[in-house]
Amino acid sequence: QVQLVESGGGLVQAGDSLRLSCAASGRTSSSYFVGWFRQAPGKEREFVAAISWTGRPTNYADSVKDRFTISRDNAENTVYLQMNSLKPEDTAIYYCAATFVGSTLFREYDYDYWGQGTQVTVSS
Repeated sequence: QVQLVESGGGLVQAGDSLRLSCAASGRTSSSYFVGWFRQAPGKEREFVAAISWTGRPTNYADSVKDRFTISRDNAENTVYLQMNSLKPEDTAIYYCAATFVGSTLFREYDYDYWGQGTQVTVSS
């Protein structure tokens, strides 16, 4: 199993940047894929970005492409989501998720392990 803890959320203004972290523990010696999802109030959880064990390939939702960057440091068992040019519509709880099976990686049910989430609020 893998345990995930997100951090780095907060309240920022439109145009600002934030970097979220997802720290993994447990079965981290095995290759695992990580995705970021988000859920805004009253909306379903949606895919944001995903990364393979090696760091390539990466995948992004169209809404965040060219603004967000996913990366990982396997020595630190941490995956990052660098978020630039934040918009009010990026406001959501952000979750990281992990799986040992690399499939499409953009669906919730592709993942077996989830963190508790970190709140990101972007004011206009």
